[in-house]
Amino acid sequence: MPPEQFQRSEMLLGATTMERMRTMRIIIFGIGGVGSWCAEALVRSGFYNLTLVDYDTVALSNVNRQAPALHSTLGMAKTTALKQRLLDINPEATITERCETFTPENSDTFHLHEYNIIIDAIDSVHNKIHLIREACKTGAFFISSMGAARKIEASMVAVAPFWKVKNCLFARRLRKLIRKGELPQRDFLCVYSMEQTDEGHELHTVDNTQKRVNGSLMHITAIFGLHIAGEIIKWAKKQADDSTRECILKS
Repeated sequence: MPPEQFQRSEMLLGATTMERMRTMRIIIFGIGGVGSWCAEALVRSGFYNLTLVDYDTVALSNVNRQAPALHSTLGMAKTTALKQRLLDINPEATITERCETFTPENSDTFHLHEYNIIIDAIDSVHNKIHLIREACKTGAFFISSMGAARKIEASMVAVAPFWKVKNCLFARRLRKLIRKGELPQRDFLCVYSMEQTDEGHELHTVDNTQKRVNGSLMHITAIFGLHIAGEIIKWAKKQADDSTRECILKS
């Protein structure tokens, strides 16, 4: 009998999938509006081993859309705030913090080949492209978030392989930049929005500083994150089902 906390998950996914989910290692790059809700969905569903990568601290401007952003966590490292939240959801989970930025200079220290699942929710285009290239060299399930800002229509969020994403200016720009250098060794899934908006960054005062930023809303960023979690759960179930089928054939 599974722990009561995960009975509803096991009813749907089965014991074999739940056991695989318990042992899989996941790394999430970027735990803002997309990554934080993805992490929460994964832990609530039954994944136990997550590494959280983000250099930033919780600011008041994050409260409108990020899971760990509360008045009680202002100024705290986002990795620490989210770790506390995830351990409150499942005290037996193993949550590792890396309060830093993933860059081409330090990417070797992340040992991506050691993970079963790699999630890209990075904002920086330069670092995102490097992560895509490096993640695609591994055997991990890799999924990437395109731009969730400046979107309102929840029904326009979709999932597709990177090279087949349509009506997404951010993906189009990313593909153009990627083609100028090393191409990823394989395709990978993306969560994106087909909603058409302009790409302009407006100048606003955010956290008492003048910045060029995009407006964003939780119902969109969270849907991006939940879509990513959903694709990971489907992949984990398929891995478990294939393994079971192979054992039956061998017996």
